[in-house]
Amino acid sequence: MIDAHHHFWTYDPINYSWIDESMAAIQKSFLPEDLEPILTLNGVEGSVLVQVNQNEKENDLFLRYAQKHDFIRGVVGWIDLRSDDLTERLLSYQDKPLMKGFRHIVQGEPDDFLFQPEFIEGVRRLHDFNYTYDILIYERQLRAALHFIRQLPENKLIIDHIAKPDIKNKSLTRWANYMKEISHHENVFIKVSGMVTEADYQNWKREDFYIYLDHLMEYLGPKRLIYGSDWPVCLVAAKYEEQLDILKTYFSGLSKEDQNCIFRENAIRFYNL
Repeated sequence: MIDAHHHFWTYDPINYSWIDESMAAIQKSFLPEDLEPILTLNGVEGSVLVQVNQNEKENDLFLRYAQKHDFIRGVVGWIDLRSDDLTERLLSYQDKPLMKGFRHIVQGEPDDFLFQPEFIEGVRRLHDFNYTYDILIYERQLRAALHFIRQLPENKLIIDHIAKPDIKNKSLTRWANYMKEISHHENVFIKVSGMVTEADYQNWKREDFYIYLDHLMEYLGPKRLIYGSDWPVCLVAAKYEEQLDILKTYFSGLSKEDQNCIFRENAIRFYNL
């Protein structure tokens, strides 16, 4: 298996102020040596390490982690996609094959952020360098995300955390309508990740997630869904094996080939691992 979405950080309360008291379980550092035995225990052979902070110093650190730890098969970093020197910055990563793509924390931006022509153009440039782009949004930003996706038919795009619907309050219709429309764009993949933290942290049950997975299977099928744990963020609501069990149980009725796509092959293909 491949875990296509996890993070590392050295915790401090200033740079990680988004980790509030409701997330006290992750108000500490999480490093490669913490995750590796968990992956081994759960039969996960490799992973994709995803950016946390919006600076290139973190890219350098994450690439060093990936060079040192074989289980990290690729890095999704951050780069200023609206920068005048974007081409030069992208060129500087061409000799670093473990850099697979980039992400911006759009969930922290205004809801119309993805309408910006200069940002769209920056993401378009990623295609020229064979880099992917992770779309990190809340459900309320799906309208802008659909516009964004329509402008980028050549790019390899993936929506993180199934676009963060409000699972706790059973928000479904608007999310499902947009996901159906987005599914028509075959260059877009979906990460089945980060769901437990959109549910009731203490009282979720497996079945809370099945209606969302039903829609994703209907719209995209097993060839465009990719497993990710969102560790350690998931720990505020579930242990690693618990979040994995939700998906293993749900997808257990699929053929071995289809399960292999979701839990391994799609990640390898999308991120060129």
